[in-house]
Amino acid sequence: MSFETNKLVGKLGRAAVPAGAVATLVLGASLFFHHNGVHAAMISSAAPMDDNSVSSLVALDNAVESVAARVTPAVVNVAVTSRGSSEREAGDEQSQNQGPDQGQMQGLPPGFAQFFGQGGQGMQRPQQPQLEHGIGSGIIISPDGYIVTNNHVIDGAVQIRVTLNDRRVMTAKLVGADKLTDLAVIKVDAHDLPSIAWGDSTKLKPGQTVLAFGSPFGYFQFSVTRGIVSAVNRPNPYSNDARKPGGYIQTDAAINPGNSGGALVNSHGELVGINTFIISDSGSFAGAGFAIPSQLVRATAEQLIKTGTVHHGYLGISMNDVTPANASFFNLKEATGAIVAQVTPDSPAARAGLKNGDVIDELNGEKIVNGGALQVAVSEDTPGTTITLGIIRNGSKQTVNVQVGEFHKDAEVASNDGSGAPQSGKLGLAVSELTPDVRQQLHIPSQVQGVAVQTVRPASPADDAQLAPGDVILEVDRHPVSSADQFVSQVHANPGKDLLLLVWSQGNASYRVVHPDGGNQSGM
Repeated sequence: MSFETNKLVGKLGRAAVPAGAVATLVLGASLFFHHNGVHAAMISSAAPMDDNSVSSLVALDNAVESVAARVTPAVVNVAVTSRGSSEREAGDEQSQNQGPDQGQMQGLPPGFAQFFGQGGQGMQRPQQPQLEHGIGSGIIISPDGYIVTNNHVIDGAVQIRVTLNDRRVMTAKLVGADKLTDLAVIKVDAHDLPSIAWGDSTKLKPGQTVLAFGSPFGYFQFSVTRGIVSAVNRPNPYSNDARKPGGYIQTDAAINPGNSGGALVNSHGELVGINTFIISDSGSFAGAGFAIPSQLVRATAEQLIKTGTVHHGYLGISMNDVTPANASFFNLKEATGAIVAQVTPDSPAARAGLKNGDVIDELNGEKIVNGGALQVAVSEDTPGTTITLGIIRNGSKQTVNVQVGEFHKDAEVASNDGSGAPQSGKLGLAVSELTPDVRQQLHIPSQVQGVAVQTVRPASPADDAQLAPGDVILEVDRHPVSSADQFVSQVHANPGKDLLLLVWSQGNASYRVVHPDGGNQSGM
């Protein structure tokens, strides 16, 4: 956990509003003016409403109380003593993939580690390892002491201590952790512990009630907040590795620093997610919290308990979601599914015959709504398993059988990127040939064929489509381009209409829809 993240709790005291201030405002509001002067309001006490008058609210309260009473005993507080950030980074070559740069989201520290409560940094003697302290949450998933939490909660831990709901404090051991999914399993030596039942996150719908459990700010152990499912299948906005699964549950149930690793449950008290991160300018809850879906949590936890490691399935493709803006380019009636934007050579997808422009809309007969859903489903498949994909190729429905491969650190997996030249004109960009010098300068592999983006005019259609100098345009409207002249011809083939570009950028290909400017400029 990074040291900077442990400073977040310091904001708590400054943000608190004294109760006296609220009382003063209420008392002040009880005065009014009369034509003879100022008089104290004669307020008569209103009788409380009976249960019949507020039966729906009482029923809701009772239901929420029942769920909270059932789940809270299975929630734990996780206190971690870990090696210092600099020491971990020096000893772990994968630590560079733990989060974005400091400035990626204003006010947010790097990675996920901000969601710890406050910890202290003890007196450091010269030449001794730096130790850090942090607080997170966890959830008991079996009576014999297995607990699920986030990987970033226990990352680098030299000691893990768990506080149970009955106030017992136990030392926990690490069973296994998975950086790709940001999940970990720890275990305490105990029996007959209260545990939580698994729920089916694939059945969640926006608007459904959910409760979030954990230890916000590290101080407020065993807290519960209530909200709804705001959305499902959200991508990870912090991921700097397109291979990491998305599919997050978004909720407005309050999640704050210290809630990481805590439970998100449905109205039946079933575990449907593990609270993981928030989006906020301040570092505290701002209405958008995110949880890893139980569909992925359960598969990962079971593998960690069984073998101590996780074998992730992969296809070897990059994807875009089907949207109303790009659906017509693929002869689609519905804006659902995942568009194959890039197929890795000699990957499971390549061996099965998948091609750029294929639209995956089914997996083993189940509907695929977007790339995130496919990504999560493939990630939890056991390597070697054969799956059946329903695809739409050039408007024709087909099925393809793919033997799922195994993810390795240097391999591509199913990712959801969602990521004499002509003069800048209606599109707002200039392109150049991929000469050997250009390839060397831009570090473009020899197998990438297209035209290089030379310049992009600010606020232009190309800029709106997030094109940037150094990108390579591979196709225009599903037609490959290998020269600037071909690019110009394809752009002018349908004047004034939206263009679908296949763009190679930073090692991955993705489709971009460009809406041409309506002006009379010439060129591209």
